Amino acid sequence: MEWTETLKRAIAYLEDHLLEENPAEGAAKAACLSPLYLQKGFKLVTGYYMVEYVRNRRLYLAGLEAIAGREKVIDLAYRYGYDTPESFSKAFSRFHGVSPAQLRQSPERLVPFLPLKITLSIRGGQGMDFIVEKMESWQIIGVEREFSMDSSYQEIPEFWDEFIASQCAPLWAGKKPETAMEKAVCECSIGEFGVCIDDCAAPGRFRYLIAGKYDGREVPEGLTVYTFPALEWARFRCSGPMPEALQSVNTKIFQEWLPGNPEFEIAWGANVEWYSMEKDTSAADYESEIWLPVKRK
Repeated sequence: MEWTETLKRAIAYLEDHLLEENPAEGAAKAACLSPLYLQKGFKLVTGYYMVEYVRNRRLYLAGLEAIAGREKVIDLAYRYGYDTPESFSKAFSRFHGVSPAQLRQSPERLVPFLPLKITLSIRGGQGMDFIVEKMESWQIIGVEREFSMDSSYQEIPEFWDEFIASQCAPLWAGKKPETAMEKAVCECSIGEFGVCIDDCAAPGRFRYLIAGKYDGREVPEGLTVYTFPALEWARFRCSGPMPEALQSVNTKIFQEWLPGNPEFEIAWGANVEWYSMEKDTSAADYESEIWLPVKRK
């Protein structure tokens, strides 16, 4: 399916199911795409997390009903997904700048938030620096944590900071690797990959690994091994300081390459970021890559 049509289907589903619990999961099914990729692409293209889009649409509609004055605040709260009138009133006031009662008295203060219309401008995505290659099954080993799609942009960098402080910094300072964990970090280059895997049973969550290539050793406590099946991967080269260079290419993939290429589409709910093991990630020539599993249309 074309990427633009995928996003249009997702938005149409969200609009038809705004008042249901967790409509983002249903939108991914309707769009025939992994929730991980839909959430990521939706944010990069529209500027909104899907949960943020749904919340804003609900609060706009609640504002219209508050102006009409036919419903009590408690009824509006439960209809639009809030557990208490207090939590609803607080969210409503943050969004519109006034309480429901005040908005009824001053309807001109309503903050509109209308359904998104997707119109993508294709700006040369085919000129991006990438290759597509078939890779046989391969394995990674690393530290794993589960994240919510709604908060991962803030929490994953914190995860990296924890890992670097506890595992990498002492070794970089000259500490000899002694424990099984320290040896694995050094010998498997754990930190070479950042890997998202969309296979969690809980809606809206995914696994993330700070990882390196697995060499078959006994797996130390605290580490996880994951096996990738044989797939074709589109590998996009990034050159420049982190995280700006990586973020720039990531945005171009979803805004230009996916809607603009006639040959490939996302094949599976995982993606890999590869990082050069050079320590100066702020260097102008720092090398990194984004790997996406793809299939031919």
